[in-house]
Amino acid sequence: MSQFASWVFLAVSLWGAWFTYNAYRPIIRHERLSVLSFVAGWLTSELALHHILFQALFTAVFVWAGALQSLPGVIGMVITIASWLALGYCFTSARGAEQTMEAALREGLRDHGLEQVGGENIGGIEWKEILLPFPLHRGSIERIRDISYWRTRGLNLKLDIYRGWDKPTGCPVLLQIHGGAWVLGTKNEQGVPLMRRMARHGWVCVSVDYSLSPHATFPEHLIDLKKAIAWIREHIAEYGGDPTRIVATGGSAGGHLCALVGLTANDPRYQPGFEDVDTSVIACVPFYGVYDFTNRHSHWPNAGLARLIERQVLKASLDEARDAYEAASPMSRIHADAPPFLIIHGTHDTLVPVAEARQFARMLRAVSREPVVYAEIAGAQHAFELFPSLRTDLVLKGVHHYLDWALVHCAQTRSTGTATADARASA
Repeated sequence: MSQFASWVFLAVSLWGAWFTYNAYRPIIRHERLSVLSFVAGWLTSELALHHILFQALFTAVFVWAGALQSLPGVIGMVITIASWLALGYCFTSARGAEQTMEAALREGLRDHGLEQVGGENIGGIEWKEILLPFPLHRGSIERIRDISYWRTRGLNLKLDIYRGWDKPTGCPVLLQIHGGAWVLGTKNEQGVPLMRRMARHGWVCVSVDYSLSPHATFPEHLIDLKKAIAWIREHIAEYGGDPTRIVATGGSAGGHLCALVGLTANDPRYQPGFEDVDTSVIACVPFYGVYDFTNRHSHWPNAGLARLIERQVLKASLDEARDAYEAASPMSRIHADAPPFLIIHGTHDTLVPVAEARQFARMLRAVSREPVVYAEIAGAQHAFELFPSLRTDLVLKGVHHYLDWALVHCAQTRSTGTATADARASA
């Protein structure tokens, strides 16, 4: 029995060690394996301590069964301990996200009044916020579910609102756009840590559904989101929000759509029947977004993303519909009047290459009059902030700091614009 337990323990140890190795060296080149690598690496890198705990429990069972009484078990134990040490470093290295966010904000906002922000400092960390990722007062957040904002193509699209139970008024609004490769996902499971955090700090957060492919063909996804902004303009004051202060955010496909929301403000092509509605936002915060459907810089390591876009999202090849691909690419929509951007991407993203985010940030900085902040999070996988973790908490503190700045910047911009208009009127 002990000999059998020894070999099984060695096999289990190797399996666990592969998860740890994959967190550091994810598979990128192979289309299908990259998806498997994403799932395994995402759960391991963000839940490193949980992995150590589970492995410790299994190890205790094998030790009890006599697995260490023969050489394979001893080898397995050495591998397991090495894996635990690597997982421990994976957890502690996530602390670097704090310095990354702070450095990115200081660099990107150096000439735009960062020192005037009155929100919390992103330096330091309170462990109670890590151990208790839910609001410290559980009843402080109210979620209003399933408000219909738009019926289109046989779909009744809905949104949820997160706000404080004290029902504040005049609050800035955060529009959360979910990801899911444009073909899946809902308003229910993404962006929740950020929305709960901001709702606790006086924001009204709106999480929206939109039409998904293959039922929808781009730009129908974007049109739905413009309609959501139109709904916010008309109705959000009823829920305590300020319709003139809207920030867009989202991850993956939601990051792509978030960027397009910011870069196509008030474009009548994407506002059929509501062309006169102001669909601008005061800032954009895309997480690990797709910024170029044409892959003009050859950043994509495999054909998976191109095949998805061709078959499901645009339903045409690049050669057949280059104009549509360009129109759907944030890199092609860059202009001087773009709103401020905070672009966030992980270095270990296996689904959307970090090189594309770097390129988009460089191109946007070269043209936009507004500041562009780029934060590259070491060790982070795709979708890293979907659930609370040490890295999530530190990155979201930085996002919070940025949103504080965006409100100040918006007020200053409007004040300057009003003063300029008054001066012109009196001249």
